[in-house]
Amino acid sequence: MDIDTILSKVDHTLLKPEATWEQIQAICDDGIKFMTASVCIPPVFVKQAYEYVRGEVPVCTVVGFPNGYNTTEIKCAEAAQAVKDGASEIDMVINIGWVKEQRWDDIFCEINKVKDSCDGKLLKVIVETCLLSDEEIEKITQVVSLSKAEFIKTSTGFSTEGATFHAVKILSDNVSNNTKIKAAGGINTIEDAEKFIALGADRLGTSRIVNLVKNG
Repeated sequence: MDIDTILSKVDHTLLKPEATWEQIQAICDDGIKFMTASVCIPPVFVKQAYEYVRGEVPVCTVVGFPNGYNTTEIKCAEAAQAVKDGASEIDMVINIGWVKEQRWDDIFCEINKVKDSCDGKLLKVIVETCLLSDEEIEKITQVVSLSKAEFIKTSTGFSTEGATFHAVKILSDNVSNNTKIKAAGGINTIEDAEKFIALGADRLGTSRIVNLVKNG
């Protein structure tokens, strides 16, 4: 697989709490230069980044991040504000406790409410696979596939583990309704990226792939 194809699937990401505007600018510059799918940045920088990139790369941000236990109303407000500020993609974290309680209807309704707040923009649903059993991953994949969201995403990158080949295989085996997969967290090599794509990932959340190409 050629590197341009891989880069076109990368959400070039910087979500560290200590991130500065100077660092966000660098992420944006790299996203434009290497034609990544988007730049994924903290909500507080979305308006600045949107004005800075002038439409040359989509701006993605996060909602309910990283723990997912915000109320639905707060997640919806975050999504609406991000879209108002210029985000064209929203990555939301589900309530993991609701998965453990098997509150599938509540999760489904929350996803759809957040999607409605996105005003037609792309929604990716982070399910934090490292905290779930295989059976829970299967079920939440089915729930997300029935919702209005466009993507299911493995991880925040802030929990116990990022994307794994095993988890992405489960997602791939259970998605439906044209729902796409985003693998995120711990994607360290070009070989990893190729394998995640081969397993069915349509997006990769990572900062390392661009850096590898820059320093290659």
